[in-house]
Amino acid sequence: MKDSAADGDAQRDILSKKLDLKTKLAYGAGDLGPAITANISVFYLLFFFTNIAGIPAGLAGSILMISKIWDGVNDPLVGFLSDKTKSRRWGRRLPWMFYGAIPFGIFFFLQWIVPQFSANHSDNIWPLFWYYVIIGVISQSFYTVVNLPYTAMTPELTQDYDERTSLNSFRFTFSIGGSILSLILMGIVFSKITDPQQQVIVLAAICTVISILGLYWCVFGVRDRIMAFESKRIQAEEPASLPFLEQLKIVFSNRPFLFVIGIYLFSWLGVQITASIIPYFVVNCMDLKQSDVPTILIAVQGTALLMLFVWGALSKKFGKKVVYFLGMSLWIIAAAGLFFLQPGQIVLMYVMAVMAGFGVSTAYLIPWSMIPDVIELDELQTGQRREGIFYGFMVLLQKFGLAFGLFLVGNALQVAGFQASVAGSPSPIQPASALFAIRVAVGPIPTVCLILGLVLTYFYPITREMHAEIMLKLKERQEKRESC
Repeated sequence: MKDSAADGDAQRDILSKKLDLKTKLAYGAGDLGPAITANISVFYLLFFFTNIAGIPAGLAGSILMISKIWDGVNDPLVGFLSDKTKSRRWGRRLPWMFYGAIPFGIFFFLQWIVPQFSANHSDNIWPLFWYYVIIGVISQSFYTVVNLPYTAMTPELTQDYDERTSLNSFRFTFSIGGSILSLILMGIVFSKITDPQQQVIVLAAICTVISILGLYWCVFGVRDRIMAFESKRIQAEEPASLPFLEQLKIVFSNRPFLFVIGIYLFSWLGVQITASIIPYFVVNCMDLKQSDVPTILIAVQGTALLMLFVWGALSKKFGKKVVYFLGMSLWIIAAAGLFFLQPGQIVLMYVMAVMAGFGVSTAYLIPWSMIPDVIELDELQTGQRREGIFYGFMVLLQKFGLAFGLFLVGNALQVAGFQASVAGSPSPIQPASALFAIRVAVGPIPTVCLILGLVLTYFYPITREMHAEIMLKLKERQEKRESC
């Protein structure tokens, strides 16, 4: 009994301390792999399908839609299962990351290969299509296996309102830093290798290795803190878990949660649609080279990285809503301006890229800082912690929206007459209708999404004062249990 009491005191001592730099860095590293792979995919996969693999834009959009829909479907399942996982050595979340890291890397790499059966292109569109569908579905499955348990760890590492914003600043420093790194690597590889198919294979191989190493850094770096939280959670004697469908009912009856998933959905629709169309915009509308794409994207992501800690500091002083409004307002101006840009206006294009970066950083930081507050409100109301299912359904709805958005973009390009490349041949000249569709996708569509996100943010109900009251009531409940 003495050993058990001593262990409990040691675990409480760990949790009572502020997060140290080592733990924050390790946690941040967990988003390095998902960020690198997602960034390359978002910015380049649709372009890769149409301009290297030679798949028509409509089918390319369908591939992305299918894989993203599946990615959304498996999110709540993995979230639910990770909530139920029991491991004396690793806890609930870490086993998923530990065992899923290597398969995650392998299947990311496989989606950048153009199979040999595509040599006679005109007769093999459908085998090629189904290859990318199958690999995409498996790849997205392992992305969920490592990434969703990772995101669900945020409220387990700290219960402090402002420290969570700081923790997410470290996370998104690695996330945006990884995105920038992937773009730098893209620029280097593309400048050294001339064959487009070899370019993407080498780039994918390098990103795969970095991604796997980052996940293992996270697993071993946060283990002590996570296991201390797990011990405290188990000792709290949570009520018996409710059936899955009953949990869904509770999740969607949590009003602040509905606001957060809406804010996240519209923010990331703006991010992802813009990111997927930028290569087309740079090459086809601005008459620049494919090798210019990474530099422009670095301007966006570099600004977002620099602004993360600025927004984090401003959030402590003025609140999350104010920061979100400031960042998104600048991005809306930039998105609207991109629609009117003409070839030769290169300096103005970079100015708008920087302005967009101000908003992109708030799209990373603010919604993810809101979710832990929602989870604690649910704990106060139900007596249970269900990080996995909340994060799972947040990401599920975001990915359904993203899948539909990418499907619309791909098919809109095809309807507008966009001409896919044939592997090994020069890029065709695009008709005026396709160029107009690209401009609409890079400007007005993201602008509408961002405005809708601002409306939801204005009505988001959990303030710093309300969160402090929630935490006080949870603390009183915990002290009452310990005294019994």
